Amino acid sequence: SEDSGKYTCDNGNEQTTATLTVKAAPVVFVKALHDLEVQEGGTAHLSCEVSKPDVPVEWKKGTSVICSSQKCSIKQEGKVHTLVIHNLNRADA
Repeated sequence: SEDSGKYTCDNGNEQTTATLTVKAAPVVFVKALHDLEVQEGGTAHLSCEVSKPDVPVEWKKGTSVICSSQKCSIKQEGKVHTLVIHNLNRADA
């Protein structure tokens, strides 16, 4: 989108100008989440990949937003987003 703007061709006697508008491509999932089975007390790693780097995502369990805590850690490395849930118990399913 930073390439959007007015561009001009000038031959010394005349000019012609055009406006270029660059529309942002939608962010899509390149790698989706997969189901996991983990033993109680274990650690779950859920990862997904989006089509653009540094795009914020929101992790949810049902309709509740998950935030980083001692129980859950959220990581982002470029296009890959990971949720790690520690010390799993039945309530985490």
